[in-house]
Amino acid sequence: MTQADQSLARRAADLREQIHYHSYRYHVLDAPIITDGEFDALYQELAKIESQHPDLIAPDSPTQRVGGEPRSDLPKVAHAAPVLSLSNAFGDDDVLAWRTRIGKLLPDDTTLDYVVELKFDGLSVVLTYENGVFVQGATRGNGEIGEDITPNLRTINALPLRIPADPDGPPPPARLVVRGEVFFRLPAFEELNRQRTENGEPTFVNPRNAASGALRQLDPRITAQRPLDLACYQILDGEGSDLPTIQWNVLHYLYGLGFPVMLDYSRHFDDLGPLLAYIHTWEDRRHDLDFEIDGLVIKINDLAIFESLGVVGKDPRGAIAYKFPAEERTTRLLDVGVNVGRTGVLSPYAILEPVEIGGVTVKQATLHNFDDIAAKDIRLGDTVIVKRSGEVIPYVVGPVTDLREGAEQPITPPDSCPFCRSPITRTEGEVAYYCSNPDCPERLVRSIEYWVSRGAMDIDGLGERIVRQLVDEGRIHDVADLYFLSPDDLIDLEGFAEKKIDNLLAAIDASRRRPLERVLAALGIKGVGTTVAALLLDHLPSFDALIHATQEQLEAIPGMGPLTAVNIVDFFADPRSHALIDKLRSGGVSFQAEGKQAASDRLAGQTFVITGTLPTLLRDEASALIESHGGKITGSVSSKTAYVLAGENPGSKLDKANQLGIPVITEQELLDMLH
Repeated sequence: MTQADQSLARRAADLREQIHYHSYRYHVLDAPIITDGEFDALYQELAKIESQHPDLIAPDSPTQRVGGEPRSDLPKVAHAAPVLSLSNAFGDDDVLAWRTRIGKLLPDDTTLDYVVELKFDGLSVVLTYENGVFVQGATRGNGEIGEDITPNLRTINALPLRIPADPDGPPPPARLVVRGEVFFRLPAFEELNRQRTENGEPTFVNPRNAASGALRQLDPRITAQRPLDLACYQILDGEGSDLPTIQWNVLHYLYGLGFPVMLDYSRHFDDLGPLLAYIHTWEDRRHDLDFEIDGLVIKINDLAIFESLGVVGKDPRGAIAYKFPAEERTTRLLDVGVNVGRTGVLSPYAILEPVEIGGVTVKQATLHNFDDIAAKDIRLGDTVIVKRSGEVIPYVVGPVTDLREGAEQPITPPDSCPFCRSPITRTEGEVAYYCSNPDCPERLVRSIEYWVSRGAMDIDGLGERIVRQLVDEGRIHDVADLYFLSPDDLIDLEGFAEKKIDNLLAAIDASRRRPLERVLAALGIKGVGTTVAALLLDHLPSFDALIHATQEQLEAIPGMGPLTAVNIVDFFADPRSHALIDKLRSGGVSFQAEGKQAASDRLAGQTFVITGTLPTLLRDEASALIESHGGKITGSVSSKTAYVLAGENPGSKLDKANQLGIPVITEQELLDMLH
């Protein structure tokens, strides 16, 4: 063996070792320490070496098998058919080369057409139905054996427990095995991380890790508290002569049975030219989605041809994933700032040398928590990798240690609160560090900001600057003080004129009559947002009943986890909570639950889909308004949709409505229909 051959062999062995390790961290531990782009680069380099030097292919090479090993703490499931991954394309040339390769394996007169689908950045799952009933769900695992997560999957509202969802639909096959992807919507992911920060728990790095962690919980009650979503796209196995043999028909067949299928984002093409042009439109459009994708999947439409092409290594030849470039850049970490939340949690953030990522200039990024900083060995002065995914807050992936010059300094938690100088505390077993002062002015500002936010009491005109001004001037000392403000308290403040004062006091007055679930969510109990608040009030007769509820009573509510139950009991056991509630009641805030009576039946029998941002109504408010008048809300446009309610920046649902001729109405037109 020549010296060059020996060098290649050593490099291949080193790549195998690195890929195995990073694959283990990604698939088993859910704790990657390198980016997807870096992993892909390692894999592609190894694949290139092995393709040019087949004698260097080792039996344990990651190119010769599928995926990572299943965890040992969940029951194992043998899949009915291999659950394969996909080879990657990083540009048009790679797609054309793929087409040339498979063309050599087919008769010369073969005509191909294609289906393009989104490539979700989530967790692949396998769903088994017998006689129309969901009986088992599993992770992909190593492609042949996965982990049984049936109880956890049952908590996902989008997953049909019985098919067909329409009782008048065609009978289901005796057995059907479907592949799908579980993922987090970005707003839900942000809310989950916000709650974990307030609870002193480590935050998730990205939505995929959050979805994986939720699905692999040993206690399904914890999974139930995390609003996971599901998209299905493949039939792995089934019994029945009516199963479709065309992928485009598979998507519509699954949709007809009641599975969540992203039909709005799937396309059928007869040739690669228009297909590639369509893919390029997604390089920017992907940021309009409220979930993460890292590319698109190109599949041969005819499943018989797809199967005839077989598999190479771990990848079916009949499909390829077109991967988008990772939205990552390197820049220098200049400093570390600290925010203090309303519960006192300290949240570090990176102050960066400005860098453009995905068309946005990034100057700050999250560092999650101080344990994460230590684990990744991030230091002041480091060159760091920063990633931005859609609307998720940019975050620091880790340092580029090879670029260190020796002057970089370790980052340590502060000894005192940067806002009130009170000592910092840490509860054993928790990740978070806390400001020990419940009267810390920054905690007060954050509490009031949360109280007045649109998702809570929705007090228009009370932004961060005005809240901070009122606190700094000593005009308010808690959220209840808002309801005792008078014009005399505001007239001498900078920037407050008579009209502004009138508008602000009118907005505060309007908030006194917010629904009880909004008031309950605004109190800031750990883990209790509007959804959990509504759940509590649906199962308890009054707010006073909630105050006196025991942990056992709360845990008996479907979907209520033990941690949230403890947080609720602890909150109402605190005398300061009772004092605040009494003060709010004195200020006129209503703690009376409203009866859920129908306003009218004017929209009875009509189905609505909402898309975009409405001028004045939150989406939840618009949904409640429609339902209170007898209408029904669904998430996708179909021929059965009566109206699409559209606001600013509507998504593809508007295109689908126009294609089907569904009437599109504005918020004002909806209100006109009701009055």
